[in-house]
Amino acid sequence: MAIAPQDNTAFMREVDEEVRKEQAVFFWERWGKWIAGLVIIGLAAFGGWLYWSNQQTAAAEAETEQLAQLLEDLNEGTPDDVDETLAALAESRRPIIRAEAMLTQAALALQNGDEETAVERFGAIAADDGLPQQFRDLALIRQTAIEFEDMEPQAVIDRMAGLAQPGNPWFGSAGELTAVAMMRQGNNDQAGAMFAQIANDEMVPQTLRTRAVQMAGVLGVDAVPDEPVEMVEEQAVTDPLAAPVAAEEATP
Repeated sequence: MAIAPQDNTAFMREVDEEVRKEQAVFFWERWGKWIAGLVIIGLAAFGGWLYWSNQQTAAAEAETEQLAQLLEDLNEGTPDDVDETLAALAESRRPIIRAEAMLTQAALALQNGDEETAVERFGAIAADDGLPQQFRDLALIRQTAIEFEDMEPQAVIDRMAGLAQPGNPWFGSAGELTAVAMMRQGNNDQAGAMFAQIANDEMVPQTLRTRAVQMAGVLGVDAVPDEPVEMVEEQAVTDPLAAPVAAEEATP
C-alpha cells in the first residue's frame, strides 16, 4: 500500500530527528570529555584570575597604607626601619608606589647631605620608562638642580629642553634652570625672555612667578603681569634653585 504524502512527510521528519540524535550522541561520545574538560579548565582559570585580582588589590592597598604611614612617621622623625621599608616598596610592581618610594629615598639622601646618592637615585627614576612620566620629569629636574653647579650651561639647557615649554606642568622649574644657564652663557636677552614667560604663566606656582619677575627686572625686561603676583620673600635655604639664581643676580 502506498504511503500518503502527509505520512511520508512525517516519516521523513522522524528519520531526520533520529539521524540528528545519532549524530549528537556520536559527537558527544567523541568530543564530550574534551568539551567538559575545557569548561572545567575555563572555570578554574576564571576562579584563579578572580583570586589573583583580589590578592593584587589587597597587596596594593597594603602597600599604599604602608607608604602613607611611613611618610607620616617621617614628618615626626626618622623611623628605625625606614631604609628597609623604602627598599621593599621601591621594588613594588605598582609603578606609583615604586616611584613614590624611590623619590623618598632620594629626598632622604639629599636631606642627609649625600648628594651623590641623591643624584644616582633621581637619575634612576628619570631613566625608568616603567614609571609614570610626571614622576620621571620631577626626578630629572631635581637631579639637574643638584648637579647644576657642575654642569655646562648648554648641558642644562639640552636636558631641560622638553620640559621648559609653556604648558608643560614643570615649565616653571625647568624654565628657571634653563634661564639661569642662559645667563651663564651670556645670553641675557634669551634668559630675560624665558623669565618673562614664567612670570606671565598663570599655571606656574606663585613663588616661581615672583622670582621670575625679579630676575627679568635684573635683566632689564619688564615682566610684571597685568595682574601682578604677590611678592614673597625668597627662601634661599630650602629652594634648590635659589643658590644658582642668587649667584647670577649681579650679572648686568
